[in-house]
Amino acid sequence: MKAISLTAPQSLSFVDIPTPIVGPGEVLIEVHYIGLCGTDLNSYRGLNPLLTYPRIPGHEVSGVVMETGSQVPESIKPGAKVMVSPYTHCGLCPACRQGRDNCCQFNQTYGVQRDGLLTHRFTVPYAKVFTSAVLSLSELVLTEPLSVGYHAATRGRVTEMDSVLVIGCGTIGIGAVAAAARKGATVIVTDIDDHKLALARKFGAKHTINSTQENVLEALRPLTNGEGVSVAIEAVGLPDTFRLAVEAVAFAGRVVYIGYAKQEVCYNTADFVRKELDILGSRNALRVFPAVVKMLEKGDFPFPELISKIYPFAETPQAFHDWHTAPGNFTKILIDLKGGS
Repeated sequence: MKAISLTAPQSLSFVDIPTPIVGPGEVLIEVHYIGLCGTDLNSYRGLNPLLTYPRIPGHEVSGVVMETGSQVPESIKPGAKVMVSPYTHCGLCPACRQGRDNCCQFNQTYGVQRDGLLTHRFTVPYAKVFTSAVLSLSELVLTEPLSVGYHAATRGRVTEMDSVLVIGCGTIGIGAVAAAARKGATVIVTDIDDHKLALARKFGAKHTINSTQENVLEALRPLTNGEGVSVAIEAVGLPDTFRLAVEAVAFAGRVVYIGYAKQEVCYNTADFVRKELDILGSRNALRVFPAVVKMLEKGDFPFPELISKIYPFAETPQAFHDWHTAPGNFTKILIDLKGGS
C-alpha cells in the first residue's frame, strides 16, 4: 500500500507500507481526503520540533468505513462517512486526570509524533470516529481544523456579551470566528490578506482590520468604546501577534493562544497584572467534534469556500512545494486519494 513519507525537510517520497488489519475494537477506514495544515507545512520546512524523520504526514482526514471489528457498536457501519480524532491520550497524566485529554502530556498526533494518514487505508479505535450522513467527504475533512478554533472560543468562555478579536484568518482562525459568532459574540478579525478578511465576514466577523494598512489598536478603539476587546484569540504564532493579543484585550479580559511562536516572545508583563488577565493556551480540541459536525451540517456558513485547491494523491509533493513557495495563496489544501467524492 502506497503512502507519502517526509524523509527530510522539503523531501517527500512514495513508500510502501503494510495493509492494516482491523482489530476487535477498531474500524478500517478508506481515506478519501487529507487536509494539509500549518503543522504539516512546518514539518515540510524542518521547523516542527515535535517531529522526527522519516514521517508520514497528515492528520485531517475523511473517509469511508470499510470494515468494523467485533467489539465496534452498531452505530458505526461499513459505508459510513467519517472523520477521525487524530490525538491519543494516556489517561494517567495530570491533564487526563482532569478530563482534559486534548492536552495529554504524552499525546501523539497523527503525522507528528506518529505516522499520519497520507495513505489509502488505516485502522483506528472506534471511539475516535465521528460520522455524518449529511456532509460530503470534502466538507467532513474540515471538521478537525475548525474544531481547534472552536475549542479556543470555548477556552475563552465566549458568550453573546463579548467582543472577540481573532488574529489570523487561516482555517483554524476561521473556526474561532464561526464559533464565536455562533455563540453570539461581536467578532472582529485582523489579518494581512484582504481575501481572507472578506472570507471571515462570511463566517460571522462584523469588523475586519488589515494590519498592513491600519494600526490594529487604533482601529479597535472606536469599535470597543476605547476599552479593548473582552477576548483575544491568537491564531498566527508570531511574537508581534502574541503581544498584540495582550495589548488589545480589555481590563479583566481573556487571551487565548492557539499559535505556536517559533521565536522567543518578550512582553511587558505589567499588563498581565495591571489588567488581571486570564492568559490561556488552547491545544487541539476537546469533545467538540460532534458540535462542529452539526455546525457544518447546518450550512449557515460557506465552509467549502475555505478549500483553496485540491491535488490528486500523485501530486502531493507538488502541493507541498506550491504551499511552501506561496503560502499566502492558500487557506486549505486537500489531497484527494480517490478521485473525488
